[in-house]
Amino acid sequence: MLSKFYITDHIKSALQEDIGFGDITTENLAGENDFLKAELNTRSEGILCGCQVFKRVFEVLSDDVEIEFYFKDGDKIQKGDKIADLKGPAKDILMGERLALNYIQRMSGIATETRKYQEAIKPFHAKIVDTRKTTPNFRAFEKYSVFTGGGALHRFNLSDCAMIKDNHIKLAGSITNAVSKLRNTISFTHKIEVECDTLEQVKEAVEVGADIIMLDNMPVDIMKQAIQYINKRAIVEASGNVNLNTVNSIASTGVDIISSSAIVAKAPTLDLALDIN
Repeated sequence: MLSKFYITDHIKSALQEDIGFGDITTENLAGENDFLKAELNTRSEGILCGCQVFKRVFEVLSDDVEIEFYFKDGDKIQKGDKIADLKGPAKDILMGERLALNYIQRMSGIATETRKYQEAIKPFHAKIVDTRKTTPNFRAFEKYSVFTGGGALHRFNLSDCAMIKDNHIKLAGSITNAVSKLRNTISFTHKIEVECDTLEQVKEAVEVGADIIMLDNMPVDIMKQAIQYINKRAIVEASGNVNLNTVNSIASTGVDIISSSAIVAKAPTLDLALDIN
């Protein structure tokens, strides 16, 4: 998901934004022969994510920055753990510090939040997945973070899966019309998902052969009735009003997938710091 060329292009653009015409502080204080040693430390507990991205920031800036990691993506880290040692030219470490931390703190925060949700639905079989409510041009990093935290992935973009939402139903006139029209035009490799607000819509979606049925903002008791009616004739996704207080009861209904924007949009960054020795 995060190939080296994709990461590199993203980092170069971010460095251009951050450094601009030059780091006037660092470049006027650090000489060519100034070298630093630093540690990447964590000040809070969580799931580490973004090591390769953190490292790539410094590789783009210089061939002379050396980084040794003591943990890998997906590892649980505790407050006070040393994540990595760095050494290299002072100017490159100082110029890359903030951007590298921005990546790894944000990605670790999402991985940590995802893990909380996945743990909260035990012992049920459902998977926590993300949504398209992501940061523009940062989606690949956020989805990788969800996966690292133990979640599964929803469609990556609009071309992955046909998802019929309420406004699409209004446009087509009915769920049946929408699904039928899509079946005649899209590739056989694409699934069709229908967002349903009522049991009547669920029944229509089943009868017209939807591959995935989303139960949107349904009370738990109605969800159970819907799942009983669907009876494994489609993948069942639950969405809406999903938080750490509600997710276990939603999972208990027997849904296959629980999608939540909160694991990305409301995830706090993990408190990591680069400390100069």
